[in-house]
Amino acid sequence: MSSSTVGAVSNSKSMGFDVEKEVGEKSGVEESGDESVGNVKRSMSEEASFCATEDDDEDEDEEGRSKIQLGPLYTLKEQLEKDKDDESLRRWKEQLLGSVDVSNVGEALEPEVKILSLSILSPNRPEIVLPIPEDGNPKGLWFTLKEGSRYSLRFSFQVKNNIVSGLKYTNMVWKTGLKVDSTKEMLGTFSPQQEHYTHVIPEETTPSGFFTRGSYSARSKFVDDDNKCYLEIHYTFDIQKDWATP
Repeated sequence: MSSSTVGAVSNSKSMGFDVEKEVGEKSGVEESGDESVGNVKRSMSEEASFCATEDDDEDEDEEGRSKIQLGPLYTLKEQLEKDKDDESLRRWKEQLLGSVDVSNVGEALEPEVKILSLSILSPNRPEIVLPIPEDGNPKGLWFTLKEGSRYSLRFSFQVKNNIVSGLKYTNMVWKTGLKVDSTKEMLGTFSPQQEHYTHVIPEETTPSGFFTRGSYSARSKFVDDDNKCYLEIHYTFDIQKDWATP
């Protein structure tokens, strides 16, 4: 289920042959380049849950992150108090936090991100809603795509407790043991709020032809700058001559 998002741009990329791609679109408030904004970023902690890395490119990401010394954890209240005399930084924080009620979430260090829904969108087709199991491992075939069809992935999520920095979606696809697709979608930095965030991955086109039909295995993850994993899904899907019968 390759890649992502709101205001999706039709790009007609082939899932089976576009082996490495990274989409730079962001949803939400863009991150500032000011060094002092690093105070908002969370550092890796012993309590954080980290995703297992099984591929060379993910190992390289891990090695790069281990060399970066991130700052200590701060609650929202502490973040607002820090650098309060810096007018530009204060405005940036206010823009990021919006109408957040700091009194309700200001004492939490770790953000909580919950993926609420996943669905596949295709022109002139009913939306395919994908159930998210508790263990992140759907049983059996998760969905079927028609060869040569345009589709995109839409998901909604909620952020609680604290700011989540550098949230991104990654997806790996294999066919008969060979990796045929790798996607990274940077979503952005999000403040906690009651309303749900929604993201739609840019439209893609499934490959077509005899050799592209069949079963695929895949792994999708939602991780942040600290490589804290909020959801990891291992699943299988098919590409066939036609859509699956409801």
